[in-house]
Amino acid sequence: MLASLAPARRRFLIAVATLALLVAGALTVVAVRSLGEPGIEPVAQDHPGPVLLVPGYGGQRESLMELSQALRVRGRDATVVTLAGDGTGDLREQARVLDAAAQDALERTGADSVDVVGYSAGGVVARLWVRDFGGAELARRVLTLGSPHHGTQVAALAIGVLPGLCPTACQQLAPDSDLLRALNAGDETPNGPVWVTVWSTADEVVTPPTTAELDGALNVSVQGVCADSRVVHSDLPDDPLVTGLVEMALGQALPVSPTPGDCARLSS
Repeated sequence: MLASLAPARRRFLIAVATLALLVAGALTVVAVRSLGEPGIEPVAQDHPGPVLLVPGYGGQRESLMELSQALRVRGRDATVVTLAGDGTGDLREQARVLDAAAQDALERTGADSVDVVGYSAGGVVARLWVRDFGGAELARRVLTLGSPHHGTQVAALAIGVLPGLCPTACQQLAPDSDLLRALNAGDETPNGPVWVTVWSTADEVVTPPTTAELDGALNVSVQGVCADSRVVHSDLPDDPLVTGLVEMALGQALPVSPTPGDCARLSS
């Protein structure tokens, strides 16, 4: 049949057939690779394990002590993680510290998973742990409090005005930093844990405050529950409503979006 065609027409059909075979082969390779690299399975949600609380920039454990105590009163095993150095170094190194803390907590308690609460930069540390250091298979819930997931203008201002006073973690928290650009490429809430963010429209450190939201997470603004709340960044871990939201999010049942009707209950 090809022999009966004009030479130019014959060459065109052969080229089209060759291209089709190449495309089909490439698709087959992709399919095989996909089957050979199964995704992370969601962590079982019905058995809450220990809670790890990750401090923010500067690593001040005291900022989370009241919240950890509230969780212990509720019967949870809650530990505030001690970050490396002064808490202003590479956030990836802090993620390794979190991984070691998670392994220790699982060995100590015999649990299958941990819940993680990351305050401010600690929420970014938790995300790095999940994505790059095996946390996707160990974290049941990841909750972040006022975390600059897409960077904060405060860090950008520090770089521009006082660069010598903006160490590695500060630079990594600037909008469009290499670390955040890579972290936010693709899926912001990868499989494994259930993701929850809690943030305040009155946050003066994480700016704009909506940078604390994540695609694919249950995003809860404090003012969406209690409209008259004026809680600022430093008060998030100790605010009664935020404590109620954390306890709800880390409970045995899957977290659901609270409404203004829940304001009084969650604040008490």
